[in-house]
Amino acid sequence: MSLSLVHSRALLGMEARPVCVEVHLANGLPSFTLVGLAETEVKEARERVRSAIQNTGLEFPANKRITVNLAPADLPKDSGRFDLPIALGILAASGQIDSQKMQGYEFAGELSLGGDLRPVRGALAMSLAINGNASDVNGPPPRLVLPESSAQEAGLVPGAEIYKAHHLLDVVRQFLPGDLIPEVLDGWSRVQPGEPQLHAPYADMADVKGQAAARRALEIAAAGGHSILMMGAPGSGKSMLAQRFAGLLPAMTTEEALESAAVASLGGRFSLASWALRPTCAPHHTASAVALVGGGSPPRPGEISLAHRGVLFLDELPEFPRAALEALREPLESGHITISRAAQRAEFPARFQLVAAMNPCPCGYLGSHLRACRCSPDQVSRYQGKLSGPLLDRIDLHVEVGSLAADELVNTAPGESTGAIRVRVVKAREHAIKRQGGTNQALDGQAIDEQCRLDDAAAKFLNTAAARLGWSGRSIHRCLKVARTIADLADAPAVQVSHLAEAVQYRRALKAAH
Repeated sequence: MSLSLVHSRALLGMEARPVCVEVHLANGLPSFTLVGLAETEVKEARERVRSAIQNTGLEFPANKRITVNLAPADLPKDSGRFDLPIALGILAASGQIDSQKMQGYEFAGELSLGGDLRPVRGALAMSLAINGNASDVNGPPPRLVLPESSAQEAGLVPGAEIYKAHHLLDVVRQFLPGDLIPEVLDGWSRVQPGEPQLHAPYADMADVKGQAAARRALEIAAAGGHSILMMGAPGSGKSMLAQRFAGLLPAMTTEEALESAAVASLGGRFSLASWALRPTCAPHHTASAVALVGGGSPPRPGEISLAHRGVLFLDELPEFPRAALEALREPLESGHITISRAAQRAEFPARFQLVAAMNPCPCGYLGSHLRACRCSPDQVSRYQGKLSGPLLDRIDLHVEVGSLAADELVNTAPGESTGAIRVRVVKAREHAIKRQGGTNQALDGQAIDEQCRLDDAAAKFLNTAAARLGWSGRSIHRCLKVARTIADLADAPAVQVSHLAEAVQYRRALKAAH
């Protein structure tokens, strides 16, 4: 048979769309043509596949006219994931393996020149696509064949049937023509389902001494899913607090872990050791807007998507390019990012918690008792003015982190542990989920009015504070949501004046004066 069909997947954003690899062998001038809107790395598969087949002792039909079509033709294809299906298609079209036996399988893997299989990006997204579409088609879902490390990743999806292989020959032996039963080899086996054990625990909040106000604000942020901005002098512990914030969040559900791992897989960052651990992404302040929100052709996830279901830590916030910071405004509200290009459009999840840190002035010591500030009021105003009002309006909590004296650091007892704080956070989140089905930060529209009802005294207090501080409607709603979280931490059924008073303290404007 001179025509064969092999099935695979192409990535477009978070989607893994089906691709049919069609291979035709014909008489004529020897050639190897690859069509189907393939990127450069896919076109280079011709040389990898040719060398891999020849170096494994199989016959490459060098005297034939080889045409490979990646259908559908209008779907962009990138990376080396199509090496394995192209090689199998050529072997099936030349009669060296049985194409009928490959029915019900999908393949992906990059080939070395010697035939070894190398891992590919997006294996988890492929597995999720196959498993998610199983209810839409008749019969069992396709079985997925991948290189070993990619197969371990794809095997995290419940119910998926995944096979791993080390070498091209391991795959070829399974589909030899005739009634031969392939021998069980170490190179080919089914991946056993199951979740890996956690290997890397979160850093402990007990390492942080003092800073009661900042710790309290982080606890509120974790309980309600709020974003937070910490401002303080250099060395006051802002980065230390931020790096321990993810440990305060409730444990990830399997669905959340799969979402987070799928995005990390697209970015080539997933490892089994990080399974079910909430990610903390901390890009350098020279990162561009594209690096933060994603982009490229084809579109790749940015730092905000890689921090999905975790924490995005932006240190030295005013030093980030203005365009990069302004690009965060919509994702902070919507929880997703849509990247549109002339030829394609991709949507990535971006439900992250923003933890930002900054100095109060260029020298960093405005208001510090350790050292005098040498910045003029104009310098301070320009420095803090790098943060636009609309961006600050979307950050729920603003907290000052004071400098600690030597006697507060040396020979003092450790602070409260992460585990003890997480117990209160989990309890408060359970209150919110039981009451409204989600976190307080996610409240919107009429849900805010229903869940944050105020008595006359609390309403009068909020109206006075909003008028004096010049708050927008968004600021009022965000203050209400923070107050609702504070009430949940206090096991209070309704928002009271004391809860509102604390929430107002976390939305004070930055002070640009000595």
